Amino acid sequence: MNIGEFIKDKIVVILSNVLVYIILAGILLTANVQFIIIFFVFCIWFFPLISYMAIEFIRCKNYYNEINGILENLEKKYLLPEVVKEANFIHGEKLNAILKETSRDMHENVKFYRDMQLDYREYIETWVHEIKTPIASTKLIIENNQNEVTNKIDSQMNRIEGFVEQVLYYSRSSNVNKDYMIKPINLDNVVRNVIKRNYRDFIHKRIKLDIQDIDEIVYSDGKWIEFIINQIIGNSIKYSNNKEQMIRIYTIKKTNSVILTIEDNGVGIVPKDLNRVFEKGFTGENGRRFSKSTGMGL
Repeated sequence: MNIGEFIKDKIVVILSNVLVYIILAGILLTANVQFIIIFFVFCIWFFPLISYMAIEFIRCKNYYNEINGILENLEKKYLLPEVVKEANFIHGEKLNAILKETSRDMHENVKFYRDMQLDYREYIETWVHEIKTPIASTKLIIENNQNEVTNKIDSQMNRIEGFVEQVLYYSRSSNVNKDYMIKPINLDNVVRNVIKRNYRDFIHKRIKLDIQDIDEIVYSDGKWIEFIINQIIGNSIKYSNNKEQMIRIYTIKKTNSVILTIEDNGVGIVPKDLNRVFEKGFTGENGRRFSKSTGMGL
């Protein structure tokens, strides 16, 4: 707060006092009161007013400057009501009370929605657990009754299983740190597990595989990295152009890391969409050409 802002805020009080004093001075002059007395009245009138406003300005300035300073240095600005000091004037006290009440209400709302989110996540995890039983039963029936029809059903069941897995991992994505177990894993084993899960689609779409030397040990979470690779390869299969489709998988070794590269010659991604492919719900230009695109996979 600066002096100009303070005067602007108090302009009505200042102008009212000046106007009343001018009227009083005019009456005194009309009554032939000496100028020295009128000046003395001016001093008695305005000295306390100016002193009060000066003290008020200093208190307000210190209070708001302190709030601005805290706000600038505070990373989580919603915590301002918790750290701001008590004010020593009535307007500041009222503002503090309002801020604290607002903060309390916000925390209650955040807790409410967090509880809702937790309940929803628990429901999803329970649903996924329950749905796996009929899926497993169906796959067992298919295995015991092999024919062309059941093979097609099995292919669709694998897709359903993939979607169920996607739902489960997405529900856990907000708390990935609690579901992570980092340990040495073999990239070749992970990739081949994914290929095995999708082998029917590779055969159906006649997609050639070129898997180079990927026998590398990396530190990661086996379940999560397999899920991620499955999403990428699933996209390659889904958006294949059915013309000599090929997927190449290889690694690039660096000093402290290994880069797993998955390439295909499918429809690709329009260059202008590359920066947004990891945004939830973004389908892009090519995605709009495929009615089943959801923008959730990547």
